[in-house]
Amino acid sequence: MGKDSQIHSLNISNKDLIGHLETSPESRQKLQQAILGYAEDFLNNLKTDKAYQYNRYEKEEQDSFFDIDEAKYPVAEILPFIAERVDKPGINPASGGHLGYIPGGGIYESALGDYLAAVSNRYAGVFYASPGAVRMENALIHWTGKLMGYTGNFGGNLTSGGSIANLIAISTAREAKNIKGKDLESTVIYTSQQTHHSLQKAIKLCGLGECVLRIIALDDDYRIIPEKLNAQIQKDKAEGLQPFLVIANAGSTDVGAVDPLNEIASIAQAHQVWLHVDAAYGGFFQLTAEGKKVLTGIEKADSVILDPHKGLFLPYGSGIVLIKDIAHLAAANSYEANYMQDTKMHQDEMSPAELSPELSKHFRGMRMWLPLKLHGVAPFKACLEEKMELAKYFYSKIKVMGFEVGPEPVLSTVIFRYLPKNTDANEFNAAIVKAIHQDGRIFISSTTLNGQFYMRVAVLSFRTHQREIDLLLEIIKEQVFK
Repeated sequence: MGKDSQIHSLNISNKDLIGHLETSPESRQKLQQAILGYAEDFLNNLKTDKAYQYNRYEKEEQDSFFDIDEAKYPVAEILPFIAERVDKPGINPASGGHLGYIPGGGIYESALGDYLAAVSNRYAGVFYASPGAVRMENALIHWTGKLMGYTGNFGGNLTSGGSIANLIAISTAREAKNIKGKDLESTVIYTSQQTHHSLQKAIKLCGLGECVLRIIALDDDYRIIPEKLNAQIQKDKAEGLQPFLVIANAGSTDVGAVDPLNEIASIAQAHQVWLHVDAAYGGFFQLTAEGKKVLTGIEKADSVILDPHKGLFLPYGSGIVLIKDIAHLAAANSYEANYMQDTKMHQDEMSPAELSPELSKHFRGMRMWLPLKLHGVAPFKACLEEKMELAKYFYSKIKVMGFEVGPEPVLSTVIFRYLPKNTDANEFNAAIVKAIHQDGRIFISSTTLNGQFYMRVAVLSFRTHQREIDLLLEIIKEQVFK
């Protein structure tokens, strides 16, 4: 056989289509104009668009356009569909009227950061592949850790949100405390009724579901009572059990409660128990003078998680896990792979892939770094101060209107309900929430505590100002006293 006959020839159907995925400069410009024009219209209409489109969940005939088929469609046909069937139904998280589920808003510069990250397609998993991207993410971890009061050799990771951040923290705690399968039934985890459900998932996913779970009593402000925690740990030790992990809140989802972190940290240290603080909601209030007082003791935690898509107003998909000793984080995520051997040639800084379960990952750092560099930190601090003041303002106003209120807000969440004379309170308040949703200009949520239905306002969108709070008060007044 001749030499040429041994060469494999390419057998590709539709060869003329191969180059179509490389868009020409002219096509890029037209596409950018169309999409940026749509984005500008969306942003410019936020003040008049509804925060919630009630009863738009039914599937319609046009929803078949969601399906992928062999056809291709012009952007002029795609964008109206997105407007009508994606951006209208349900909650509008970009709206200043979104006052439920701990909103963030999604600042514009973060979207541009995501665009840059996606266009350049930098791989931020290992230092060898993109030293600049890794240095940027590590700088963000360093800034956030210092903000929490960490010093020394701490470390962390940018995650997709609080759920994965909690998972990494619990996994690290298990590794650091050397919890084995044979130990589970005598190992104790301490939480409260205000612990976020993502931590329940994390405990299960980390293989700790068979541990003894202690639910510690709360005070009238829904905070862990330190004396109850200490007594339970002492009792468990006397019975031959092994206290392992305490989970505390720095901004609970239901009511915005912050546990007495300083006292809890002292108890955890005395008993050599890992302290994890879920600060997904409240952590970045550390930027404010008042928030720093509320969060006193957070610097003593072994692990902390935060959500920049809450407290820094970034788009969804932004979380941070911090571990006080980076060695524990590295040990929990160590790995060896032959095809990754080249990465060992350049290890000037720790890589995200060495400090989390993720290998393939989006370059998340740009969406956080770019707005902080463009704006500086001061506007973020000012916005957080405003949200705390707006919550206090709403709390005082709704109280004067005759509503029963929950704890006075220490962050930016208020729970409240009206007690009618001759009607079931739970049904009455549920009807008010439904009416607010039908109106749609403002979106609030609800929760149930000790069998009682409460309405719930969470003020954390950077677009929420006194105008939106006054509008909500007006809508509530119309519904309750009509």
